[in-house]
Amino acid sequence: MKTIYDVQQLLKKFGTFIYIGDRLAELELMEEEIMELYKSQCLPKEQFELAVMLLRSEIAVLKDKKTGE
Repeated sequence: MKTIYDVQQLLKKFGTFIYIGDRLAELELMEEEIMELYKSQCLPKEQFELAVMLLRSEIAVLKDKKTGE
């Protein structure tokens, strides 16, 4: 897993499709869904940690862009 697209594909395997139209909100919702899958023991720890790291990194980039405008 290297990109947000990979995280989306992982969620898709569990029947979760997220599209709101607001990229930041989508990423935050994806993070919540990943956490729920991990709590439900549907994801191994390594996959969970990597997905959360990717999502939080992208969230930070988007927030920096918004504050930089």
